[in-house]
Amino acid sequence: MTQKQISHPEGLPNCAAGHRARHIHDERRASAGGGHLVECCCRSTSKRADADAALAEWRRLNQPVRSARPVTATTASDNVVTLYRVLGGGLAGEE
Repeated sequence: MTQKQISHPEGLPNCAAGHRARHIHDERRASAGGGHLVECCCRSTSKRADADAALAEWRRLNQPVRSARPVTATTASDNVVTLYRVLGGGLAGEE
């Protein structure tokens, strides 16, 4: 058999969907389609000659999604004061 599963004592990070990952080493030469890959039931990395490169690609593919920054909404009173100043009314107590 040309493929072996390599176990990692620290474990591999799950994919973004939560599936367990496994590290496979295809022992054929690179020109015959061999190399290291990390896969789960829904995705896999491309085969790499170096195991660390395959693991780095897996981590990059399954990074947590970054959330967008929350938009700060202006309050109605801020808009009223700004409009009042633009129209030349000024604020009470201002000279």
